Amino acid sequence: MLMKKLVLFTALLAFCEGISAQTVDISWSKEQVDGHRTGVVASNASNVEEAMGSVKGKVYYAPNGKKYRKGSTPEVARLMINAQPAMAQVKEVIGYSTAFMDRTYPECPLYDWFADVVMKSTADSVGKKVDLAILNRGGVRIEMPQGEVLYDDIMSMFPFKNNLCYVALKGKDVKVILDQMAASTFQIVSGVKVVAQNGKIISALVDGAPIDDDKVYGVATLNFLLDGGDGYSIAKNALEVIESKGWVYDTILAYVKNLTAAGKPIEFENQKWITILKEGDKK
Repeated sequence: MLMKKLVLFTALLAFCEGISAQTVDISWSKEQVDGHRTGVVASNASNVEEAMGSVKGKVYYAPNGKKYRKGSTPEVARLMINAQPAMAQVKEVIGYSTAFMDRTYPECPLYDWFADVVMKSTADSVGKKVDLAILNRGGVRIEMPQGEVLYDDIMSMFPFKNNLCYVALKGKDVKVILDQMAASTFQIVSGVKVVAQNGKIISALVDGAPIDDDKVYGVATLNFLLDGGDGYSIAKNALEVIESKGWVYDTILAYVKNLTAAGKPIEFENQKWITILKEGDKK
């Protein structure tokens, strides 16, 4: 028995060495799931059979009317369809978006909508005036779809367990944060109109007025950014920090559900908080 195992191990080593000696090219391509073969599209909690078809016995009946009796297709379809009841909650339709919102730099309607919700929710939570928001672009992971918005869309959009925070900062400290962005990469801002050129802030207005070094501003942000997240330490020199309970996606989910209950869709326009001038451009 020991000899057999040794021979098998030696053969396996030889096989692996042969593989490692070869140059293997691996490439990936991204294809849109558009239902062109079966008619299958992403389902929500209430249209599983319409969107994904059904399996009866050993036959898979695709949404476009095709029948699959052979190969792995019926079994794969059965596994996918049987998994849907457990996914019903995350596939619940909770809202409607009038347009597709992409993630673009340095600013886009999705980022501005997110920041606007955070500002309002933070102000409501702490009972204090919020003048501006500073958030990280990496906290928004996917785009907003057009049409039906699922519970899963919002959780996938904002998956991290970050809390909303209120931070009281003097204007001079707000400027330091904005200067850091201008010198590297702008994050998400709201409530402050900034103009940058050659990696420097040349104008920053809150409520239409230049930021006052000695004035205290209420800043809505996330606990991730308080002390080192993405290289930012917003709580440094803070006069006050209040951390809200509940994750970001809880806040956004509640906001979207309230919109839907009021008969309103998700929609927003670019607010033009950030302007980056090229060299030679005039303000």
